[in-house]
Amino acid sequence: MKGRGSDHNPENPYLKLNHDYIDEEYIDEKNYGDQIDTTYLTEFPKNVLSKNDSPDIPFTYSINPYQGCEHGCIYCYARNSHTYWGFGAGLDFESKIIVKKNAPDLLEKAFLKKSWKPQTIVLSGNTDCYQPAERKYKLTRQILQICLRFGNPVGVITKNSLIVRDIDVLSELAKESLVRIYFSITTLNEDLRRKMEPRTTTSISKLKVIEKLSSQNIPVGVMMGPIIPGLNDHEIQSILKLASEAGAIEASYTMVRLNGQIGQLFESWLENNYPERKDKVLNKIRSLHSGQVNDTRWKTRMRGEGELADIIASMFSINRKKYFGDKEKTELRTDRFRRNGNLSLF
Repeated sequence: MKGRGSDHNPENPYLKLNHDYIDEEYIDEKNYGDQIDTTYLTEFPKNVLSKNDSPDIPFTYSINPYQGCEHGCIYCYARNSHTYWGFGAGLDFESKIIVKKNAPDLLEKAFLKKSWKPQTIVLSGNTDCYQPAERKYKLTRQILQICLRFGNPVGVITKNSLIVRDIDVLSELAKESLVRIYFSITTLNEDLRRKMEPRTTTSISKLKVIEKLSSQNIPVGVMMGPIIPGLNDHEIQSILKLASEAGAIEASYTMVRLNGQIGQLFESWLENNYPERKDKVLNKIRSLHSGQVNDTRWKTRMRGEGELADIIASMFSINRKKYFGDKEKTELRTDRFRRNGNLSLF
């Protein structure tokens, strides 16, 4: 499917009736052929802060102004969450984007509560806050402005160059040690990127974004997530080297895990794009997770276990020390929080 990571919708386990995109003419819909348009749907949640209690995730609260993600990354763990909304984890996840228009207002109300304790809020804990929808709705920019006004620290994870639009706000946050960016680079191979995460920024552009942010003293780290053995694990050294040279000050990674319906989607994707590697890649993934492609166990789910996991961890550690070992890192501050949200001029 042109411009999409997946080619179908797995059956939604929460619905009695399911729909999917097919090559035949619909009775009441147009024949999409190889092109599916993106639809934006409005949602007004009562709460926008998602609380995390997972022991292997280093933050408590996150905000996802958009549900679903047009980037179309085939490996994305967030695909499963789209089924809770009555949609498919495949093409629906990439083409039916839920927009939480009241997200900035809800965040401001949360900050105004006496019970709020200043702490880092992460943008994109689930889907990318700088996906294409952000160009139109600007929810992420509004959220950053609110964090700046209240002096609350914020972390951002993205793989889209649209973030440079907000350098003005990010620079002000950085002056108060209130922001950290993690830019996701999964591969430097453009052919692989176009197939695996079709609507993301090119790898060259990602490195340029890191350079632009770093030049404005905005702290940026590189996230290699996920590492997929047999596809991109051999790129660890080159990605860390180039990211460091561009100005990134730290590096991290996650290992691929194909939970829920992602396993079915990923296997279909391999068959369509890399049939000769399919068995090899899947077998390597299984070796990381006790013979399964999925893994829900705390601590091991994001790193894997076994000989291959140890090799990858060692390789990453050596290169992180080599390219990032002497870089200065600062902690985000919580003592800048202003309960009433007023900026002082003095």
